[in-house]
Amino acid sequence: MNMEVTYTRQGGYLLPDLTLTEDHQLIGKYGMLRKNYLKTEKKGTYASLLLSGELHQHLTEIDRSARTQLEQTMNELLRLHPAPDKASDPLGWTGYMNSLKQQVEETILTELIYN
Repeated sequence: MNMEVTYTRQGGYLLPDLTLTEDHQLIGKYGMLRKNYLKTEKKGTYASLLLSGELHQHLTEIDRSARTQLEQTMNELLRLHPAPDKASDPLGWTGYMNSLKQQVEETILTELIYN
């Protein structure tokens, strides 16, 4: 990778003109959780990804993977353990779905985000 670096003189110093590319793809909930984890717990990895310009791509990939895993696992668990009827027991259905989502999210956080 051959990069041409330009410099700006400020006082007696030459400072490199470095810019980070801006990606406009939004980072979702899981991407933001991953970013906060890297920033606080894995500072070296965070700095490396940031300086190489791969941080945003990494975060969007983690977010996409987490959402895909959530959807697939929820569908599989609902197939194995169906929820109560939504029409006859709306509160039971809501509680069941929330509990299921919490279980799946706990796995995602352990395997993808905080790893």
